[in-house]
Amino acid sequence: MKHILHMTALALAMTASAVVADNPVTDLADLRVTDDRIDRPLEGFVWYPTADTQAVQTYHGNPVWQGIEAAKDADAIPGKYPLVVLSHGMYGNAMNQSWLADALVAEGFVVAAVHHPGTSTWMRDADQARQMWDRPRDVSRVIDHMLTDPAYANLIDDDKIYMAGHSLGGFTAVALAGGRYDADGFEAFCDSHPAELVCGIFDRWQVAKTPEDKVAMQADLSDDRIKGFAVFDLGGTQTFARESLAGIDEPMLIFGAPRDIQGLDLDIESRALVAALPMDQVTYLEPATLSHFDFLGVCTDKAEAILSEEEPDDVFVCQHGQAERAAEHAMIAAIVAASFR
Repeated sequence: MKHILHMTALALAMTASAVVADNPVTDLADLRVTDDRIDRPLEGFVWYPTADTQAVQTYHGNPVWQGIEAAKDADAIPGKYPLVVLSHGMYGNAMNQSWLADALVAEGFVVAAVHHPGTSTWMRDADQARQMWDRPRDVSRVIDHMLTDPAYANLIDDDKIYMAGHSLGGFTAVALAGGRYDADGFEAFCDSHPAELVCGIFDRWQVAKTPEDKVAMQADLSDDRIKGFAVFDLGGTQTFARESLAGIDEPMLIFGAPRDIQGLDLDIESRALVAALPMDQVTYLEPATLSHFDFLGVCTDKAEAILSEEEPDDVFVCQHGQAERAAEHAMIAAIVAASFR
């Protein structure tokens, strides 16, 4: 089985490397979703292809994280592009997968991401986190915005919309694909697995603890405009009703991260998700050196020293986080691009 999956990965990567002959420059623009949800403003970024090389500089970098080279607010190369919306993990942000956005632009995609209110780096709010049903709706709102904003509407091929999510963003992706929250089933799972990470997080956030919240969480949060999904080492598989996972009918590219650097239990997460999904819709990859935090950016050569001094509990996020992570990124981006095509 693993041999077949590795051959699949190789074939997809080879396909992706041949897709784009020219190398457009990545342009970065700020994104503000304008709609009637004034209670939940969404901000983030859009990445798209430009030919403007005059003002390229480094963005989304700092002493810990390497940035990307991009222009800012330049004119897009005219055309119709597939759209990919990214969803970050718990207490992450819209910059976490800038590396992937940059790589996808080079493959001919437009990419968008927002900070999810309540569960992002600078917006940690317990009440907003409790309203977990809003995470998938955030992604749908981004799609609405990209299809109607005059700045982007003419760039997007609305028959080619895709979505990728990391960790809690993977939970978000599965909900958008048609996974339905199962409050009773998840409660029973947590009663028998009280130490599991997701059980503790959802309990702390009081997710689906009231009748009204159960109704909201168990609603159909899918978005049938999304034609394919990439799920990066998700957390939350056990929250979904098995019958809803069995009914998902869009392609699912799933990465599990077996290198255990404070990561997730694959047997109850990625592997369990794969087992519950229709076999003909799933491509599952589990590269031996991949860790949960390899889906974040590449770390600088000073990152571990800085984290050791300022945030010693977070040093692990940059273990194997330079050349090895950059190689993982190249592989992941090539496979995601090919899969979405």
